[in-house]
Amino acid sequence: MCNLLASYLSRNSAHASHLLKECIEICEACATECEKHPHMDHCRECAETCRKCAEACKNAL
Repeated sequence: MCNLLASYLSRNSAHASHLLKECIEICEACATECEKHPHMDHCRECAETCRKCAEACKNAL
């Protein structure tokens, strides 16, 4: 999703705003799921990355 969104943003696609909203939803859902496993380093890192991505997408709207 993030790669697709980056592609749309780099082309100034009229559809980028739709994908930004989807990316926020997907990244927040992923972060929520990964936060259920804080004892696993890769899950903790994934949650942090997903939260940052969602925030960046929100700022780009």
